[in-house]
Amino acid sequence: MAHSETNSKGVTYYLHGKTRTLKSGKTTTLYYFGKEAKEDALDEIPAGYVVSETKNGLPVLKKAQ
Repeated sequence: MAHSETNSKGVTYYLHGKTRTLKSGKTTTLYYFGKEAKEDALDEIPAGYVVSETKNGLPVLKKAQ
């Protein structure tokens, strides 16, 4: 089941991740939240990250301190 976060406005967002290969050959994963759970939805928050909320109520991932 996809990891979900409900913001302060009561809207539920689902965590997604896409792995990309850069021109240099290095691979990186892009994390984002969407209102619908798609096939690339993640089951849990990646290690070393925490969920925060912007002023507009959108959830974002930040590196843990």
